Amino acid sequence: MTEIRILVADDEREIRDLLKTYLERETYLVDTAPDGEEALRLFGRQKYNLVILDLMMPRTDGMEVCRRIRMTSNIPVLMLTAKDQEVDKIVGLGMGADDYVTKPFSIHELVARIKSLLRRFLVLGSEAALPVTQDERIMSRGLSIDLRTYTVTKDGEEISLTAKEFELLRFLASHPRQVFTKTQLFRQVWNSDYLEDDNTVMVHIRRLRKKVETDPSDPQLIQTVWGIGYRFAGGEPDEA
Repeated sequence: MTEIRILVADDEREIRDLLKTYLERETYLVDTAPDGEEALRLFGRQKYNLVILDLMMPRTDGMEVCRRIRMTSNIPVLMLTAKDQEVDKIVGLGMGADDYVTKPFSIHELVARIKSLLRRFLVLGSEAALPVTQDERIMSRGLSIDLRTYTVTKDGEEISLTAKEFELLRFLASHPRQVFTKTQLFRQVWNSDYLEDDNTVMVHIRRLRKKVETDPSDPQLIQTVWGIGYRFAGGEPDEA
């Protein structure tokens, strides 16, 4: 059985202890850090499958820790935020976080979010070595999305995506030419009620375009349908 290790960084000891207790009940290995500097030190020494970050921590805050993690890794990052940090939540997601949970939170909801992120990101056991069939790969305009190994390549070169970026791309590409509103995308990808501020979806779309589009200023894969939402164009470029 593959071991899954999670890093929890929060300056409140009660929250660190609570998360460690419940996550270890799920058979995860858990390390904890009381601040951002310690979190980065642990991250540099140990390989983790998921990181949970409190947004507001002493020494180095959660957004900076997330930014530095994203320089070397695309593992899932879940941010813990306070209720009055709506703007910070959006900024945190733009910095590379995959999901957030607002304090005070339901421990059962948090564990469910963690499991969801891990399911989408990890390829466990012998399945990773199995061959990929056409039904398990989406291909369009030089882009290849491997649904079994959770990998994406563009013109043969692998692209590093976060868990949420992959899920957003996978969902859009699985429904080519179908238009989805920001509300529909948020509910499908984040499995939660829609945020009043729609920057979350827009930020992820912008990040995806930078990674998968040949020219992000003129997107051919992920297109905007003005006044409605977004669609994955699919197919190959029209011939002249």
